[in-house]
Amino acid sequence: MPPVLVETTTAAETTAPAIPFRERLTSGAAIVAYIALIKFAIHLYAARFYGYFGDELYFMACSRHLAWGYVDQPPLIALIVKIERLLFGDSLQSIRLFAALAGACTVLLAGWIARELGGKRFAQALAALAVLVAGVCLAMNHYISMNAFEPLAWAGCALVLIRIIKTGNQKLWLWFGLIAGVALENKYGIVFFATGVVAGLVLTQHRSMFLKPWIWLGGLIAFLIFLPNLVWNIQHHFPFFELLANIRRNGRNVPLTHLQFLGQVAMHMLPTSVPLVLAGLWFYFAHPQGKRFRVLGWASLVLLAVIMFSANGRPYYVAPVYSMLFAAGGVAMEAWFSRRGLQWLKPTYMFLLLITGAIGAPMAIPVLSPETYIRYSERLHFAPPPIETDKLGPLPQFFADMFGWEEMTVEVARIYNSLPLYVRPKTAIFGTFYGHAGAIDLFGPKYGLPPAISTHQSYFLWGPRDYTGESVIVVGARRLDLERFFNSIEPVGEVGHPYAMPNEHFTIYYCRQPKISLQQLWPTIKNWS
Repeated sequence: MPPVLVETTTAAETTAPAIPFRERLTSGAAIVAYIALIKFAIHLYAARFYGYFGDELYFMACSRHLAWGYVDQPPLIALIVKIERLLFGDSLQSIRLFAALAGACTVLLAGWIARELGGKRFAQALAALAVLVAGVCLAMNHYISMNAFEPLAWAGCALVLIRIIKTGNQKLWLWFGLIAGVALENKYGIVFFATGVVAGLVLTQHRSMFLKPWIWLGGLIAFLIFLPNLVWNIQHHFPFFELLANIRRNGRNVPLTHLQFLGQVAMHMLPTSVPLVLAGLWFYFAHPQGKRFRVLGWASLVLLAVIMFSANGRPYYVAPVYSMLFAAGGVAMEAWFSRRGLQWLKPTYMFLLLITGAIGAPMAIPVLSPETYIRYSERLHFAPPPIETDKLGPLPQFFADMFGWEEMTVEVARIYNSLPLYVRPKTAIFGTFYGHAGAIDLFGPKYGLPPAISTHQSYFLWGPRDYTGESVIVVGARRLDLERFFNSIEPVGEVGHPYAMPNEHFTIYYCRQPKISLQQLWPTIKNWS
């Protein structure tokens, strides 16, 4: 009997054929990566212009006082800034590097979500491009703040949820809990998204997930990560809630009707992206391929409703949900535009996004000089809508708050260094706003100034140190207010950068002869607003 030949197949022969290098360079994932690199490069370029944003000065101050919590935010942003400063220094580009990187990663996740939802190259590229050109995303990733990292965390949670639905692997809830827990240490806004996800699960067939242990274990992981900040808040009597109540009382936020709120949401994402968002909602609620992911549609609508009806809700609070809506919209539009005779809509729509994004970009990030921006805004007859009730100058608040800080510090230094040598060690520099104090703390050392004190936000918790109040340089206060606390009040300097906010044009006072010691006065002048 002749031998029987058995045909064998090697592992290498059974693997899928390798994708040619040229195709990899033009794949959906590659295009998304190019868009992410473009976003990163834009932010590195824009980070050099204007100056430090007032909030950045405060976050840098918080990084010098690491704790498990702060009056107005969880602890992660201070740690991030601390790491940036240790690794790269205090320059504008240094402290804004991680914010730019977070924006680029959000673009990558938007494309990834589109792919997980069934989108091919166009859907992935469209989702990534929509994130790139959205004005609110450009603004949030321009400077270091909690807002830069929030969309990344929400997109990560959405991606994990999609994988849970697709694979049925309930253990992935542990990853959801990990991301949500870290997000809670960044900003409390993740609670809104989690509320929307819970509502979406309850309203869909996925409510059965609550019968398995993994979703609860994921929640436990999130809670344990958040626990140190919770303990801090308990110990400090939940200052964040007191802050929110004060903001409601003092009317700091511009009041908006529901229609105005939705209008600003549309402007933040770009009006040309509104059809993409509507297509995304249609995908989640009506498309056969998207119905099983309907939980994300419900999460988006619940989030919008909660923020819109919240007393302290601002339109940009909705922005972290855009990536999952852009991704779903990209999948829907890819299907529609692939029909015979409609293929021309693919490049046309992407071109419209690019054009409107380019027109709106100077409104979101400082790529123009102040003078050129003013002319540009006047030519367009448009300026970003204000979010606070403070009077505006020639620039919108976001840009105006990047001017005048070092000039103010120079003026304070002139006053401080004009004092007798024996008076200076006992002279406090008091800033009524954390931006004033933060500027003194950042720029002051090279001008011979000591660290500032303030009662605004977390500066209040850091106290007056050893100062008695016998000699105080006060920055940003009205004389009428100071007369309650001092017998001697002398105007000694003027501050007012032409591009700064009007309320940053003020007189600096030198105060002596306190009516009550600063140590006794401190608990009564807390400023959480």
